[in-house]
Amino acid sequence: MSASLPAPSPPPLPWWHPDRHADRRPFLVARSRIKAALRAWFEAEGFVEVDTGCLQVSPGNETHLHAFKTELVGSDLGHQPLYLHTSPEFACKKLLAAGERKIFTFAPVFRNRERGRLHHPEFTMLEWYRADTGETDGGDYRQLWSDCAAILQIAATAAGSTHWSFRERSCDPFAPPIAVTLDNAFKAHAGIDLLNEAFHDGAGHDGVGDRERFARAAVGAGVKLAPDDTWSDIFTRVLVECVEPQLCPLGTTAGPPVIVHDYPIAEAALARPCPHDRRVAERFELYACGVELANGFGELNDPTEQRRRFEAAMDEKQRIYGERYPIDADFLAALEMMPRASGCALGFERLVMLAAGARHIDDVIWTPMARD
Repeated sequence: MSASLPAPSPPPLPWWHPDRHADRRPFLVARSRIKAALRAWFEAEGFVEVDTGCLQVSPGNETHLHAFKTELVGSDLGHQPLYLHTSPEFACKKLLAAGERKIFTFAPVFRNRERGRLHHPEFTMLEWYRADTGETDGGDYRQLWSDCAAILQIAATAAGSTHWSFRERSCDPFAPPIAVTLDNAFKAHAGIDLLNEAFHDGAGHDGVGDRERFARAAVGAGVKLAPDDTWSDIFTRVLVECVEPQLCPLGTTAGPPVIVHDYPIAEAALARPCPHDRRVAERFELYACGVELANGFGELNDPTEQRRRFEAAMDEKQRIYGERYPIDADFLAALEMMPRASGCALGFERLVMLAAGARHIDDVIWTPMARD
């Protein structure tokens, strides 16, 4: 007698079904409270809220970001390709060039090929920018770290939470973030001396990667590589497999948030070099419960160098994916007038998930797309 197969699971209820909405509603109400509290904090800090256009001539020029393409039909019936932006960054920097000094936005952004527990094709990016004043130690780039700490506390207070957990990792949002250089994180968690094993001997501080030395170090750390993996591919594999899981260890003990900073220039396409070592850039990422929440830069404002980086990224995109995106010449022109500035992008839904205790990004989006 053959064993009967288990009955298939019923399909999930659509988000608009009253029963499912009732389950999600506490998270959505928390979302609204958090947004209101953050908006009040930014305004109290002297920021101006801006709304940036979603349709752009270029969606962004990072190798592994994938955009939604559309078309503008003019009154003369002419056709112009446009994209939904992957970030409001280009528009915000144009506003800095125009004369704004402290701005923030809750921007809807769009990314293709991204769907999962922490990814949704359309999501909200909280971005804010400060024209540097020179009044803070390390410039306003490090002021962004303090901003991030304040944002975590505001979100926790608005949601009424003091202990965050996700995927068996816990965080105290009220604890001061721990700052660690990426080089030290690679040493501690992968056994790789990043700045001495991943760059050419005798190259000085020019940021030129040594793929073969880096590959040997990665294999020694137990990372499996493919023959065609580039320097950047190796970097990502080591970061994802060895480093990120250890930044917020498994367990119920609530650790502090973590800020990882000083990324290699090759992994910081829009950031300016660090003054103490030009192999690395003024880029940081904020982690809580093992979740990457924010990505901040001391902003590059050299249009020649920015064009070079964009073209290199698009060449790599063409090689890997067979496509490339236009470069926004207007953005490069604005960089010449943009003041020295710093900016940060934070995934708002991820923040709400942690603060409200949600398990999936769809639970904190009012009208999520249907899953496959």
